[in-house]
Order: sequence, then structure tokens, then C-alpha cells
Amino acid sequence: MATEYWNWQGEHVIVASEVVSAVLAALGVDASTPERAANALAEHQQARWRRTLPPTVVMREGWTPWFAVHLPHGSSAEVWVDLEDGSHRRDILQQEHWVEPEWVDGVQIGEATYQLPGDLPIGYHRLCARIGGSPEISVSTLIVTPRKLEPENLRRTWGWVLQLYSVRSRRSWGIGDLHDLADLAAWSANDLGAGFVLVNPLHAAETTGRMEPSPYLPASRRFGNPIYLRIEDIDEYGDLAPAERDRVRALSLQTRALSEDPTALDRDTVWAAKREALQLLFGVRPSIGRIAEYGAYCDRESQGLIDFATWAAIADVHGPEWSKWPEELQDPTSSAVVAFRNENPDAVEFHCWLQWQLDEQLARTQARAKAAGMSLGVVHDLAVGVHPDGADAWALQNVLAPGIHVGAPPDAFNQQGQDWSQPPWRPNALAETGYAAWRDLVRAVMRHGGGLRIDHILGMFRLWWVTSPERPTEGTYVRYDHEALVGILVLEATRAGVTVVGEDLGTVEPWVRDYLTERGVLGTSVLWFERDQDGKPLAPERWRELCLATVTTHDLPPTAGYLAGDHVELRHQLGLLTRPVAEELEVDEAERDSWLNALRERHLLSNTDGDVERIVEALHRYVAHTPAKLVGVALTDAIGERRTQNQPGTTDEYPNWRVPLGGPDGEPVLIEDLPNNQRLRRLIGALNI
Repeated sequence: MATEYWNWQGEHVIVASEVVSAVLAALGVDASTPERAANALAEHQQARWRRTLPPTVVMREGWTPWFAVHLPHGSSAEVWVDLEDGSHRRDILQQEHWVEPEWVDGVQIGEATYQLPGDLPIGYHRLCARIGGSPEISVSTLIVTPRKLEPENLRRTWGWVLQLYSVRSRRSWGIGDLHDLADLAAWSANDLGAGFVLVNPLHAAETTGRMEPSPYLPASRRFGNPIYLRIEDIDEYGDLAPAERDRVRALSLQTRALSEDPTALDRDTVWAAKREALQLLFGVRPSIGRIAEYGAYCDRESQGLIDFATWAAIADVHGPEWSKWPEELQDPTSSAVVAFRNENPDAVEFHCWLQWQLDEQLARTQARAKAAGMSLGVVHDLAVGVHPDGADAWALQNVLAPGIHVGAPPDAFNQQGQDWSQPPWRPNALAETGYAAWRDLVRAVMRHGGGLRIDHILGMFRLWWVTSPERPTEGTYVRYDHEALVGILVLEATRAGVTVVGEDLGTVEPWVRDYLTERGVLGTSVLWFERDQDGKPLAPERWRELCLATVTTHDLPPTAGYLAGDHVELRHQLGLLTRPVAEELEVDEAERDSWLNALRERHLLSNTDGDVERIVEALHRYVAHTPAKLVGVALTDAIGERRTQNQPGTTDEYPNWRVPLGGPDGEPVLIEDLPNNQRLRRLIGALNI
């Protein structure tokens, strides 16, 4: 935890003692008075001597790290590793390294030093120790991670960047779904040569009440949102009774009409219709093969799935905010929760079944993308955190910091700081549990895709912990064991055959990007932010090779809107500017002009050409001229959309995450319209990748 830092203006800031105490309290340390702080420090210093083994040891393949074993002074220890696959055990040799013993609780404790061998296979192993002839065995987690992913072997390609909910078809129920994604991927691969499609996070949201529109504030990151299911693709649809099938068809006709609305998406209406249809399908008796497949899925997901489904079932009764449930239901391990689960088996089973259906359709989507020729296929997106009243925050209370929110300190764009409302991981609790929750999460989001984008990957190194939601400035940085978090990410990506992209925008410590490159994690480069030390547009040949390069992001308007200064006007209307609008427009225009001049200097745009479509094409050609392994094209740019998907700093002041795909004249654009969209074809032709 930082007790001091330098802010965005280069000023040295001493963290207030109240903030220090609050952060320590969230980490399980009582430092509320000088006496208690002294006691906590003494306890902390002796804690490592009280345990035989460290809670978790993380190493890279080929490394030979030392670790300590604590035992009564003068005793001997037998130390070994049980390999993950159960094949055999590896004995660990003690090193000649003297450490003075310590008196702990009236007993003199010694420290023996052991060295792990460099030929251990990657994986999750058990580090074991037996003291003297005791029958008791101390066990901790040993994680061996790959040295790096191998992005150098990645074939250079381009792909779409899109918000799936906004990309609708004439068959989807008023919101883009997984069948739409598979159709778009297959067509784009076969007809346009696309190698991937990067989608917004498909994480689970509330299944009762108002559904949170932001995909970056999910109820759970491990599980998905069933609103993305295509109802007609569920196997049991063909076995519905005639009356039930008629009802599902009626629901589909009602919601399909919403796809013609160009103004805003209506998640709640869509989900109400889909949920009714899914309840009917859940009542169909499946075949014995389907029962077996469902059982295998539940076995694989185990307790995590049960906890998620239990949260959803309780939320159906008491509402989605678990902090307002009856007190006895707020603890996922309580007898009351077990009783609820036993008394409502069908309700819990329904939510397990929904996740199985999602798992099947996600697998089918990736398979279709790959079969059509995509080198990567679907690239999923991992949000930085979860809703404080969601399923993960309820089920993972043992590893999340209570009363703390993730946010950002003041900067040039948000001088009051930011509070993202999400509870952060407790780094000490992650280590104590062998990083189990992080392992389960990463494995789940990588299961059915060729790539994974990590939103705010800087959070694996440090996060801004906000101790007062009313005042985001009252916080400090807490650092994480990035060797463990990134190492596990690399391990799971290696096993899944997945390419990882880290969103490393904003204030980044230089060594962080070097470290990510060393581990084979691609970075993110956005044209508007790529400038040299003199503030000039960065020449394309100087861009990073190991990155995903784009012109824009979802937090800015599509490029046509950005060129028109829509982002400045919108922030002015919403009262979000920190300086007069005229000054903001002047600065913004100067920045855009610098890019137009760069395009003309590279002969990508004529001196007289001011047509917006030509400029958008030239900007994408500029990005295509960089060495970036992955070039992302916003689908909104390809069709001339101007409206932004998200305006940071707002919730309902602007329809964030509710803007459907539309053309330059505001008309709705559906997937069936894309093959004949000449604007789209001209833009992709300009890439020449």
C-alpha cells in the first residue's frame, strides 16, 4: 500500500492517515490507534514464522527460486512437490543458508531454505512438507507459469471491434445475440478476410429487475449473460409442445420489432420475453445424451456454478442487491443459504441450465468463426471488476475488500477522481487461497475464444482503492503480485491457445509495458493517443508491433463523430468539461488538424480532400501501415455511425451502452444490410491487410 505518491500534476502527495487505516482494515489489519497499529505490525512480522510453508509460491519455468520452511529450531524437514497430473513426486533439497532463529509464542523457530528445481512442468502443483517424523503434512500451492506467450508467431490480421448487443439482425429478439455474432464472424472471415471479432464483455448481469446496461459493471465475470442466447438455437426448442411453441413465436415477433428502433435498446423488455421463453424450454424433458452433457458441465463448473445460480435464485425473490437481503442470506456459506437451495432446487437449477446453454452457444460461435477461416475467432473482453451487489461480490467475499471501491485518482480529464464502485481483490487473500478465484475466472473467459482483451490490465500491478465513495480523491494505490496474476493469465492462455491483449492506456509506469511484452501480452494503441515526445502524431513505423491498434475506442465517438467534435459538445451539454467549451474546442481542433496534416504528409489524404468518409479511410490506412500484429476496425466506423456507445462520467444522463448500430442518417443497420454496404467495403479495402 502506498503511503505517498506523485499525482498527475507532478506533486508529491502524502496519503492521509485515515485512508491508510481504512485500507489496512479492508486487508484485515486493525491500525485504528497507534497501539493497535504497533500490535498489528508485531503480529505481521511473526506471522510468517508461525506457518511452515508460504501460502503460495509462483515461479516461471526454468527458474530455481528459494523458499523458506519454518520449523522448531533443530528439527529436520522432508519437503517435496506433488505434480498436478499426479504422475510422481519430486523431492526438494535443502540449501546451505543460515538464518537466525526467532522466538515465537515461547518456542524457538528456525528457518530452513530450499530451492525448487528448474525443470518442473507448468501447472498447479502441491508443495508439501513434513516436520521430523510427524504424520501431519503442511501443504501450499506451487504455480509454475510459462516464460511467455509467443505473440511473435501470431499472424498479422485485422478484425472487427464491436458491442454485440447493438449488432442486431432480423431474426434476433431486439438485441444482438450469439447467433448474430457467429453470422457476422463467418461472413467477415469468408468475404472480407477478417481474422477476429472483438466483442464487449459478455459477463452476467442481473436476471431480475432492471438489467445493468454497462457490460463493464457485471454481476459476475466468470459466468455469462443469457440475454445473448438465441432461443431458437436451443436443442429443446424442437421438442416444445405446439401451444408452447406458439407462445415462443409470439414473443419473438414482439421483440424482433424492436430491432427496427434506431434510437435505443430496451434490455429489460427483451430479457422479460427471453426469460419467459427460456422457462418454457427449461420444462422440456431432455434426451439422455443431453442430460449427460449437462451433468458434465455442472461437474466442471462445480461449486462456483452452484453459488452463482443460488445468488440468482435468491435475487429472484429478494432483489439483486444482496446487501439488502435478510442478514442470514448475505453469507453464501450460511445454513440459511443451504436451506434456501434445498427448498428451491428448480429455481437454482434453472440458472445453472441457462449457463450451460450459454456455454454451448459460445462454443458453437467460436467453432463457426474458425471454420469460416478466422485465425483467432472471437476475442472476449474481461471487465476490471464486478458490481458491489452482484453474484461475485456475494460469493467471493473472502477474497474481496469490504467497504472499498476501485477507481482512479484525479487526472487532467477527471480532476475530482473516479469511483468505479467495484470491490477490489484483496492481494493477501488471493495468495492464501492459491489464487483459486482468479484461476477459475481466467479459465472460464478463455474457454470459447481465440483471444482475450483485459480491460485496465494495469490493475494487475496496482489499483486505486477509494475509501470514500463520495470523495474518490480519498484513496491510495495498492500493489498486487503481478508475477502471480500475469503468470496465471499466461499459464491459462498457453493451455487454451489464446492470444492476450492488455488495455494499457492511461498513466502507465514504463516498466509495466516492458514486463507485459516480456510475458508475451500484447498492448493497446489508439491512434488519437499515439504521439511522440514532442506531442506530434507518432509515425506509423514507430508504433509497437506487439499490440492491437485501432483508430478509436468505445469511450469516444465513432471516428466520424470525433472528427466533428461531438465528444466535446456532448461533454459540454452534460457539464463534464473542466475548461471553457471554446478553449476545449480549440485544443481539440488543433489535435485533429495535426492528424490530418500527418495523413497528408504520408500522401494518405490529398490537401483538398475534406470528405469525412475519405478521412476515416485514411486514418485506418495509417493504422494499417503500422507493424501492429492486430488491427481493429470499429464496426461503427465502417457504416458511418456517429453516436458514442459510452460517455465516461455519466450513467443515465446519456444512454450509455444502449445505442443500437445505425448509419450516418440515423437509420438502423442490421447484419443483413452489411454485405451490400459499399461504405464498409471501401473502408476494409483501404486496409489492404
